[in-house]
Amino acid sequence: MKFGIIVFPGSNCDHDAYHVVSKHVGQPVDFIWHKETDLSSYDAIIVPGGFSYGDYLRAGALARFSPVMKAVKKFAGEGKFVFGICNGFQILCESGLLPGALMRNENLHFICKHVNIRVENQNTPYTNEIEKGKVLSIPIAHAEGNYVCDEATFHQLEENNQIVFRYCDENGETTDATNPNGSLSNIAGICNQDRNVLGMMPHPERACEELLGSNHGRDIFRSLTNQITELAA
Repeated sequence: MKFGIIVFPGSNCDHDAYHVVSKHVGQPVDFIWHKETDLSSYDAIIVPGGFSYGDYLRAGALARFSPVMKAVKKFAGEGKFVFGICNGFQILCESGLLPGALMRNENLHFICKHVNIRVENQNTPYTNEIEKGKVLSIPIAHAEGNYVCDEATFHQLEENNQIVFRYCDENGETTDATNPNGSLSNIAGICNQDRNVLGMMPHPERACEELLGSNHGRDIFRSLTNQITELAA
């Protein structure tokens, strides 16, 4: 098993993800420069958070044209696993690997704090070790985390059970007050129809050690590792 973490100009959470995969998950992992085009040696790709290309134009809008993203699309099309976090989520939406878009936060401010998210779907490679309905404490750090999509896409997300995480309170209740950025239907993370591509705005790689305030993010990475192990067996 081998993980790859893409590094764009402006990525700043790549080392956080590397630490989690190498130390907490205990799997081999490489950094992948954005100009690389061969991903054949990897089982899972992480598109980390940060400010790829300085978020010029729109967050993720320039990163979608990096050579590696053509390889990522091929990689995902083969059924392999692609996990986008924060800016990575934005890049996956800009690249068409996930539907919808991420807009400026409703209050137009950058937000950095711990939030609660509820697991909506246990039937994904990223949540198979987490009970549906469980509330996770995960930090956010973004200015463009307001998820939007058209009505038809939203109905498709609901019907296909592609909404994986929603912002909520500590008891799992979703309200306007628990929605930090104005996202449609409190959406914090979605997957594609085939379940192998996941994008989420909160940072699970920053919630893998109790010393940092929460270790709830570890189960997301461990779920993915268990899925890859089962498939290999």
